[in-house]
Amino acid sequence: MNSKINFILRNIVKGLLWLAIFVGLYLFFQNYLSVDYLKWLKPVYENIPLVFVIFLLSEIFIGIIPPEIFIIWALRNEILSEFLIIVGVLSVISYLSGIAGYIIGHYLNKSLFYRFLKRRFLKKLDQRLQTFGVYLILIAALTPLPFSGVSMLIGSVRYPMKKFVFLALSRFLRFAIYAYVFWQAKV
Repeated sequence: MNSKINFILRNIVKGLLWLAIFVGLYLFFQNYLSVDYLKWLKPVYENIPLVFVIFLLSEIFIGIIPPEIFIIWALRNEILSEFLIIVGVLSVISYLSGIAGYIIGHYLNKSLFYRFLKRRFLKKLDQRLQTFGVYLILIAALTPLPFSGVSMLIGSVRYPMKKFVFLALSRFLRFAIYAYVFWQAKV
């Protein structure tokens, strides 16, 4: 039990640290740089469907771009109702991408390459993920740990899908907390 608590606490601290770094960088860019650092991104920045597609691809492919960047992007018009709708859509995309990652991992489990890796390197993985899976899912959903990558891993060991889908709902909590923090930093 002690190793589970250490794992949780260590990752919560990392998550809070990354949140503080992103908020600090956001505030720095907003208050101390007079350069229009988004001017060159304007064609992408103003195309909401394109931004959603970029976020979807990022979330499916191991979270290449951190969700915090997209939450900051959602602040662009400083209209609370628009911000909440966009963050809501981002959280749904992220949640569904996690489920897609789980399904991809589930099917990768059947591949020859995965069976080779499992036999050679990942012998104890199944048992550990079955034991610690609940914690890993929660930590990945709430912190900067790549949610899609963890979802694929969890799917590959055939963790019960109903449990995964339920636990992954905590992803919405992360987006709500981060949206609140960024909105407060903006105000």
